[in-house]
Amino acid sequence: MTRNKIILVGVFVLVTVALYIHSQRTGSQSKNKTTVITPVIGDVIVTVTTTGIVEPQNRLEIKPSISGRVESILVREGDMVKQGDVLAWMSSIERAALVDAAHSQGTEVLEYWQEVYKKTPIISPIDGEVIVRAIEPGQTVTTADAILVLSDRLIINAQFDETDIGRVRLGQEAFITLDAYPEVKMEGAVDHIAYESQIVNNVTIYEVDILPKEMPEILRSGMSVTVDVVEETAKGVVTIPSGAIEYDGDKVYVMLQQKRGKAVERDIQAGLNNDKSVEVISGLTTDDKVITKDNSLLPKQKSLGTNPFMPSRRRNNR
Repeated sequence: MTRNKIILVGVFVLVTVALYIHSQRTGSQSKNKTTVITPVIGDVIVTVTTTGIVEPQNRLEIKPSISGRVESILVREGDMVKQGDVLAWMSSIERAALVDAAHSQGTEVLEYWQEVYKKTPIISPIDGEVIVRAIEPGQTVTTADAILVLSDRLIINAQFDETDIGRVRLGQEAFITLDAYPEVKMEGAVDHIAYESQIVNNVTIYEVDILPKEMPEILRSGMSVTVDVVEETAKGVVTIPSGAIEYDGDKVYVMLQQKRGKAVERDIQAGLNNDKSVEVISGLTTDDKVITKDNSLLPKQKSLGTNPFMPSRRRNNR
């Protein structure tokens, strides 16, 4: 190797080392960077998060009382019906045969048999919505075939594992987000908590019914949703970011910035904490200047999700 090449390699190595040291120092400075904030008045909401499916609370299949031919269906999917409404008309096997034969014998004979041998109505037994229309006019069905399916109302069937079910109570407020329409946010309430558990993928779960307060037209049975059940709420309280809290055993404190940049400790009493914001019960006012870690330059950690079958759980803020 010539003298010039040795010099070039040496320069390259020195530049590489210098760049590496600079990047390490810069990264260290970024991680240690802090910001000064003032407490604000706001809300701290602690939620229990899971996934769910839109389902009919009561799914009723309408099956004919006789075997025969469907002459007409008077409803479509999405129609609302009342108890006692006629949903469809049917001909028994005998009537269908007589009417078909009468077609070849003239109008008078056909009208006679249609009048003498009446069609059989299919009546709605409940108030509800038509969610399935499985048969079309002209088809032959038996008493085992479901012509229509009715639903009295749609609910969210959510699954909570046994570590979280103790945080869920009847009547709790819930927020619902549709996976297909993430911009749609619905409010609801816990309507029912199952008394019996199920084992799914070796996880003990309990099914919880969430009843939406409003039923948007886009809501369909089978849609996947994310559910946030509100466990606790503190409204109109002094709040600071969770990153500003320091712990020393049972001691909870923050660092305050005083005049000339001096930092001092201040003991506080913390309330609700949803991993983003903390309720400050006492020890701070909105005039204080709190030093908090600036995590904006740190690499974002990938969320493990909040599905009940995931090994870790966390509280979330809305």
